[in-house]
Amino acid sequence: MGAPEVPFIDTCFHGRHIAPQILVGLSPDGWRLKDYEARDGYKALKKILGADGGPGMTQEEVIAQIKASALRGRGGAGFPTGLKWSFMPAKLPIQKYLVCNSDEGEPGTFKDRDILRYNPHIVIEGMAIAAYAMGITVGYNYIHGEIFSVYQRFEEALEEARAAGYLGSNILGKGFSFQLHAHHGYGAYICGEETALLESLEGKKGQPRYKPPFPASYGLYGKPTTINNTETFAAAPWIIRNGGEAYLAVGRPNNGGTKVFSISGDVERPGNYEIPLGTPFAKLLELAGGMRDGRKLKAVIPGGSSMPVLPAETMMATDMDYDSIAKAGSMLGSGAVIVMDETRCMVRSLLRLSYFYYEESCGQCTPCREGTGWLYRMVKRIEEGKGTAEDLDQLNRVADNIQGRTICALGDAAAMPVRAFIKHFGSEFEHHITHKTCMVAHYD
Repeated sequence: MGAPEVPFIDTCFHGRHIAPQILVGLSPDGWRLKDYEARDGYKALKKILGADGGPGMTQEEVIAQIKASALRGRGGAGFPTGLKWSFMPAKLPIQKYLVCNSDEGEPGTFKDRDILRYNPHIVIEGMAIAAYAMGITVGYNYIHGEIFSVYQRFEEALEEARAAGYLGSNILGKGFSFQLHAHHGYGAYICGEETALLESLEGKKGQPRYKPPFPASYGLYGKPTTINNTETFAAAPWIIRNGGEAYLAVGRPNNGGTKVFSISGDVERPGNYEIPLGTPFAKLLELAGGMRDGRKLKAVIPGGSSMPVLPAETMMATDMDYDSIAKAGSMLGSGAVIVMDETRCMVRSLLRLSYFYYEESCGQCTPCREGTGWLYRMVKRIEEGKGTAEDLDQLNRVADNIQGRTICALGDAAAMPVRAFIKHFGSEFEHHITHKTCMVAHYD
């Protein structure tokens, strides 16, 4: 169907079969149902339903395995998946919904679109497993508006799954029914926030809702709803086939399994890398070919543009898992690793990020609507050599008045980079203000 190529890398550097192999070992044309079934596809669904000749699994047993795996939400928050699934009243005989958040709009993140492009059936199976565990009969996959070819491919995969009896009524003849639909978004970054996504699914303007109530009690169309990221659902089939403890053993305590990291910036081989959680950043950088043109590492944003930037020496001593990154002073987020070398001006880098959040604010909350504009204009003034000595304190004050004071986390996403860039690279900002020029000699 002519889907554009986006590089992904086979990074199974352990000498064994690692979980969940979301992208590892795939070929660009191996996304069809027959290819997925050849990779043990839909065996997990057959297992829980007892369609493989076995006894099947209860809803509680499925959730227990997800809990044992220490699978955490791969969309950014890192919330324990099994715990989230347990919030849904599985036995309650009312309409409930399951939603996959594939609205991947975070700068630097491009893993979910590759999962849907190269391995769509793993998401379909993962969602069917989740639906069974929570007693849900209807689901939606909300796909980012700027990747229409991926949306088309997922629709084709849905048709294959329905024709094979993996979706629909009375799946595999075992009395379980689950209808799954794809929904094409329109490219608004704010719709990556789960309640704004629900508003958009309902046909309304994509703006975040006040919480509480939370989606688990009042979600899509006012019904109980569970929302997970694309990669989170993609991990479920391997866990059910092999057991939660086996998945946990691949990563670290509280950080089970593998994670797909999207590496961009000043590296030799940008792309998606699936590695066990807890892998040292230095190893990940090596897998990406090291620094481009032999330059020195200067800074890394470890989890997408909304996460605090970290200096090179901190990152080189840090492992890639939720707890290690938090200890270093940032967050793993969506796993988008933005690498910057010695030629990068931190003022100009922050200017680009600040402009993005200024443009993408939905305008619902005054601190975000007005504050993101102030941040952008102040950083722009510094970059253009018009800054004053008071601007750095003012930037921090404005960031303080945004962070934690908005309905959703977009305000935090705009504020945290500003504070971190000034904290770790304040000398560059001071040089811009004092000398009216950049201190980086070889910016390109």
